[in-house]
Amino acid sequence: MTSSDSTLPRTAVRAGITDPVESARAELKAALAAIEIKGNVPRRLEKASQRGIAKARVFADRNPVGAIAAAVGIAAVAGGLVWAIARAVAR
Repeated sequence: MTSSDSTLPRTAVRAGITDPVESARAELKAALAAIEIKGNVPRRLEKASQRGIAKARVFADRNPVGAIAAAVGIAAVAGGLVWAIARAVAR
């Protein structure tokens, strides 16, 4: 592996491969890496939630009053949904 290979993403095939077998192997490796990245839903959800948490912390640091208002609003919406579902089930 050359130093230029380390800068490429796992799902990319490096240019300049002349051997058809090596090219097919590189394409298969890249395709399998792409499938692994797309198909690993729990890992994608974890990364997305970590990004959301980081954004929420930055927002709370910059605007604490807005963060409190957002938290109260989210709690009100969640409570309203629970109430509406419970009422629908009770009928």
